[in-house]
Amino acid sequence: MSEAGYYKPLTVTVEERDHGQQVRTVLERRLGVSRKLLSRVKLTELGLTVNGKRVYTSDRVSTGDLLQVRMEKERSDDILPEPIPIEVVFEDDDLLIVNKPAGIIVHPTHGHYTGTLANGVVHYWQERGEIVRFRPIHRLDEHTSGLVVIAKTPYVHQQLSEQLQAGTIEKRYLAFVYGKPEPSEGTVNEPIDRDPERPHIRIVTPEGYPSVTHYETIAQYNEGTASCVRLNLETGRTHQIRVHMKFLGCPLIGDDMYGREEGHGPADEKARRQALHAESIAFTHPMTAERMTWKAPLPEDLQQLAHFLGGSGYDGD
Repeated sequence: MSEAGYYKPLTVTVEERDHGQQVRTVLERRLGVSRKLLSRVKLTELGLTVNGKRVYTSDRVSTGDLLQVRMEKERSDDILPEPIPIEVVFEDDDLLIVNKPAGIIVHPTHGHYTGTLANGVVHYWQERGEIVRFRPIHRLDEHTSGLVVIAKTPYVHQQLSEQLQAGTIEKRYLAFVYGKPEPSEGTVNEPIDRDPERPHIRIVTPEGYPSVTHYETIAQYNEGTASCVRLNLETGRTHQIRVHMKFLGCPLIGDDMYGREEGHGPADEKARRQALHAESIAFTHPMTAERMTWKAPLPEDLQQLAHFLGGSGYDGD
């Protein structure tokens, strides 16, 4: 395979401290390349090279050697390209960050193969002549708007997945909720798991998985009958914000699954979806080591909801 069939190589110049070490040891220590990823690249013709010559993971290197890792380009052949508009917040050779609108799911699922963010992104790359596989780092619920991060190479996906697992990716959300959280800011540290009687529902239960949500009330409406809350997730369980806010007695406005017990009210009808927006995300860029932050403004429908709720509270400005 020619070099055109590979992504831009990862490159390491062997230092004196690496002299005599195996290729796998240098790559794991210097670049954090996982054993799983190494097992993939070592089978390709130009996957691992030292000074331009193919090597194996067990080969040893010398000071000054140029060690390179190349990963084959891949397409998402199982995702149908569709001309769905996407809002690109940031893109380089390694990452794509988009602002997902409410009402669209991130990835095709059984019985729902089209009309997803993935279909739109694959079409976007196809139109630009890029060969890239759709690799989201995380997902948002269908009716949650905001930032979604997509890795463009296997290595970047591995590195960001590890940051996510380690809790060093900071994800902040805005939610409009019923009532006023007490206290006005704090942490919900309550385990979450599936409801045994309704597996598609998540509940707070002592037998659940550790789940931590930090929150801060930034606006109140109509004498505390509704609030705008900023949330920071320490863990990323399915429906975590929605479940934890319900646990606090402040369910999200417009939430059909975890909404208030007394049923829909005028604010729910105005929202027409769960009032939740992924407003910012911050992490260390795997290729530049720079700590970066991206933001997505409050969408128009939630700005209208804030005005509908009344008062001089947060409206997205």
